[in-house]
Amino acid sequence: MRGPLLKKLCGDENVFALGVSVARVVQLIDSDDGGTHDLAYYVLSDAGLTQKVLRLANTPQYRTKAGTPVTTVSRAISLLGFNNVKASALAMMLVDTLINSGQEQSVRTELEAALCASLVGREMSRTGAHQGTEEASIGALFRNIGPLLIAAHQHERYRDIGVLVAAGTHTINQASQSVLGSSYDTLSAAILNEWKIPDPIIRSIAPLPPGVVKAPQSKPEWVRVVVSFSMEVARILARKGGPAQGVLQALLDRYGVALGLDRDQLATLLGNVRSGMNDLLDSMQLRPRDEADAAGANVLPDVLLMATMESGAVSTPGTHASGKPHNAREQLLAGVQEVAQMRAAGHSRLNELIQAVLETLYRSMGFRFATVCLRDMRAGLYRARIAFGEKHVERMAGFTFALTGTDLFHLAMQNDADLMIADAATHKVRELLPPWHRTLLPDARSFIVLPLVVQGQQLGLFYADRSVAAPEGVPPDEASLIRALKAQLIVALTPTQ
Repeated sequence: MRGPLLKKLCGDENVFALGVSVARVVQLIDSDDGGTHDLAYYVLSDAGLTQKVLRLANTPQYRTKAGTPVTTVSRAISLLGFNNVKASALAMMLVDTLINSGQEQSVRTELEAALCASLVGREMSRTGAHQGTEEASIGALFRNIGPLLIAAHQHERYRDIGVLVAAGTHTINQASQSVLGSSYDTLSAAILNEWKIPDPIIRSIAPLPPGVVKAPQSKPEWVRVVVSFSMEVARILARKGGPAQGVLQALLDRYGVALGLDRDQLATLLGNVRSGMNDLLDSMQLRPRDEADAAGANVLPDVLLMATMESGAVSTPGTHASGKPHNAREQLLAGVQEVAQMRAAGHSRLNELIQAVLETLYRSMGFRFATVCLRDMRAGLYRARIAFGEKHVERMAGFTFALTGTDLFHLAMQNDADLMIADAATHKVRELLPPWHRTLLPDARSFIVLPLVVQGQQLGLFYADRSVAAPEGVPPDEASLIRALKAQLIVALTPTQ
């Protein structure tokens, strides 16, 4: 399908950008060689998304597990789980793009259904026959992407479809076929295909035949059943006054055998979904809006408000002209505590600790680029392994240098000296910068170098810079916290006897 309707919908600038972003996040894979970093970098590239993910990680449910405030996205991913953060980010992107489309009530209805369905899919993938299957949550989130975009951009046609369905003369697919020339199901699949979403997710949103659903014989079939079930549950929970007993029994009659659900399990599932929504509401510190909802006021539902709040776990009251936050000390302290707890817990991989330290430096000090560079004995080089910030991919690729030398970086490692350069344009500093650095980062005006030296062995260094000078410098209390942060990693790198 590539007709005028699809072209008009997907040609909208905001929808096109949403599709690009969705495809990028959906394709992120949890892996030891970069999945968590790639997701963390994507979240960190959007300040609003960063604050929402951190707020979610600091809800009571997860804060109890963490013990201390969660201040890095890397730690949030560790606590919430890669797939949960990924699904949450997709939901937040969907809300941010479409909630201000102008047709608030209709769009809110569809967005609320999408978010609720995603929570159902997530719960089923946690407890069902195929645990950890992220396609269930993602497929459920985008199951109604067709009606959602029609509500946002073709509202008169969305309303006409609703009139036909309300009159009882058409099913939803018959009505959408009549008004649009395409059923909602076909349109949703076409949109995801246009966005280049992987085929397993597109297949998961295909409608099921009416009547009792047969037990799925494979994981893809199970995901398809869960996606359909999730949207039906979301529509039921959206009804005013709550679901009637007969409606829930009909739901069980249709899906009970296929998903292995009985009445008690369904009740538990619905309770967990409601609890999940409440946790998200608590994370945004929202007051109940029961009175407004009962009055039918034209207000944003709580479940959407929680997804669009801009407050975060760590406040940033302002920055210096260099971009360094005024509350750098507080953010550094929180980062030191977080990394210390990760070490104490004993189950964090070394890469996770390194990434948490790097992210703390990057965010708390307001750098434009930050990387960790480690010794690669096979190649005979120091090579950047993880990076955050502007042009991080190309800069990381070029951030390599020889194992020996007399420039600023080698001198810092040879003397195990932490360097905090407030103005890199001074003659004496520039004389010590190697040619590769002047070529790769010609506009670096202030930076830090933190050597990683363990029992006399030079393992590498942290590097982070800005494109402007930082005359405010690094006061002693911040410098102590930066050294304490690095010390946590040095201990983790030190071989045990």
